[in-house]
Amino acid sequence: MTDATLPFDQPLAPLPEIVPARKLVATVAGVYVASGTDFVTRPVEALDVDFEGIAGDYHRGYTRRSGGREPWYPRGTQMRNERQLSIVAPDELAQVARKMDLAALEPEWIGANLLIAGIPMLSMLPAGTMLFFKGGVTVKIDAQNGPCRDAGRSIAEHAGASDKLATELLFPKAAKRLRGLVGWIEKPGRIEAGEEISIRVPEQWIYRA
Repeated sequence: MTDATLPFDQPLAPLPEIVPARKLVATVAGVYVASGTDFVTRPVEALDVDFEGIAGDYHRGYTRRSGGREPWYPRGTQMRNERQLSIVAPDELAQVARKMDLAALEPEWIGANLLIAGIPMLSMLPAGTMLFFKGGVTVKIDAQNGPCRDAGRSIAEHAGASDKLATELLFPKAAKRLRGLVGWIEKPGRIEAGEEISIRVPEQWIYRA
């Protein structure tokens, strides 16, 4: 192979369209903690958070065990906990409720820790988005939270559904791309209801090679 044909001498492919970073503003409409033996949460006035997540919460920890969302690992594999917080939006919950023919869908039923108002299409915020809370906490978004049957079962029980299995099975379909986000604590402190949030959305692009 001559120098002229070395891979690093080949012309680069054109870059995809890059959408610039931007800033948004939102409000903490509610805070919740799962202090029991499962993921269902209850409303509180504030959340004390550190690098392990929310104090006393069901999902607290530096690590967690893999499940159905990580088919590349055997179930139960110890891995980093990037799902310390579950974040939802009131408009998206209302949309899911309408699709499921429910009077309401409460954040607690599906284990939400933060209810954030003022961001259109919250569930579509990309990985790497950073939430800067006025009180000093920073949360980094990992990914969309995929809806599952466990949450659907909780909805069926709390809503008093006449056909609990049908409601359980409907939720993953009705809540696709509307289930909110999961994230982890980058900077600890205290998150209070009513607090303002500065949101920094990173540059975005579609990778095709």
